[in-house]
Amino acid sequence: MPTERDDRPPVALEQREVSADHRMFSPSVARNSAPILAVLKRVLPTHGAVLEIGCGTGQHAVCFAGAMPSLTWQPSDPDADARASTSSWIKFAALKNVLAPRDIDVCSEQWGVEQAGHFDAIVSINMIHIAPWASSLGLFAGAGRLLRAGGLLVLYGPFMRDGAYNAPSNAAFDAALKERNPSWGLRDITDLEQVGEAAGLNLRETIEMPTNNMLLVFSTGSA
Repeated sequence: MPTERDDRPPVALEQREVSADHRMFSPSVARNSAPILAVLKRVLPTHGAVLEIGCGTGQHAVCFAGAMPSLTWQPSDPDADARASTSSWIKFAALKNVLAPRDIDVCSEQWGVEQAGHFDAIVSINMIHIAPWASSLGLFAGAGRLLRAGGLLVLYGPFMRDGAYNAPSNAAFDAALKERNPSWGLRDITDLEQVGEAAGLNLRETIEMPTNNMLLVFSTGSA
């Protein structure tokens, strides 16, 4: 896997409506929030702090935090428009357990949230395939630093397994991503397992999700 960085700004892969108060509306979030939430309710702790990497519109943050009020949700995104949308969604939802979004570059050695202490979970949805491989490396390195013992790294999106696609549509999607940006593309679960092990995380669950996506649960070990 190449390790080069790509500092071009992120680009949404879908058309999003934007309200007058800067809230963005993602069609994919509307489709995947419920199935993702069902898994998160099972795997996340009842109480604790969750860091979201790549919060996008902010709709996931308010959906999940609203359904799990005993968790404190810290969204983050390197894109200013995404943070503005997330801030507006937080205000619109009037939730007290969602913090203001942070600007986090996962490739940095410091994420700016270290002072908050260790997190119980880090969640990243549909991020690593529209980012360079260096972002995957940085995500796992950061998780190794910031997760408490027994903490979880939860990844959602399309993946490969042992070099194979689980559906023709994902093969076509991977080709389209690489045509758009050669540093993007579906990541192989085997490669992620190796990166995780180097950071002290082991793959605990691989969960099949709708539309040929998967949810991967990595753990730092026993609490």
